[in-house]
Amino acid sequence: MFGNRRQAGELLCKELADYKNHKDAVIVTIPRGGVPIGYTLAKKLDLPLELVLSKKIGHPFNKEYAIGAATLDSKILDPFAAAEVSELYINDEIERIRELLSQRFKWYYGTKEPTNLKDKIVILVDDGVATGNTLISSIQLIQQQRPAEIIVALPVGSKSALKKIKELTLVENIICLNVPENFHAVGQFYDDFSPVHDEDVIKLLKKANENYLQAL
Repeated sequence: MFGNRRQAGELLCKELADYKNHKDAVIVTIPRGGVPIGYTLAKKLDLPLELVLSKKIGHPFNKEYAIGAATLDSKILDPFAAAEVSELYINDEIERIRELLSQRFKWYYGTKEPTNLKDKIVILVDDGVATGNTLISSIQLIQQQRPAEIIVALPVGSKSALKKIKELTLVENIICLNVPENFHAVGQFYDDFSPVHDEDVIKLLKKANENYLQAL
């Protein structure tokens, strides 16, 4: 059990100490829940912080149950979970998600260009992983930029999701602090799992990169 996302980030820092001040390493996190953890890692390890924008595609009868995930220019579907879901619903959801992600990109970055991840060591962070679909779509998006390697760092994850991620040749290493036998939702492993808002993301992203520039 983690007290909050900040504490989870501090515990992950210990596992990633070898990357402190690494000139080619970048912390990349999934908004919004992963951002406080990404910020803690970026601050403690003196690394830049970037975002990867992706969002789960919820089942039409249970939005919390992911049948896949979409990014601005890629998608992934769970063949079992999405088997009986109409193509029309899926396409409409992807279009809606991409409109939302496009707006978030403008909010989070403004006129600033994200760091090019080519030849970088990407440390991909979230506050936990349940199905793995959002994380896998994020990995696929990052891979398009041809990083040197991708490391996945998580406080908690389900066995099934980690199995799917381990099967990806794109991932060099997975660090997961807690792989519980009974996994229902990421939030059950935090005392404080308060929502993270867009304003929090903007503030932490700006602050992380100010800290990084000061540390250079």
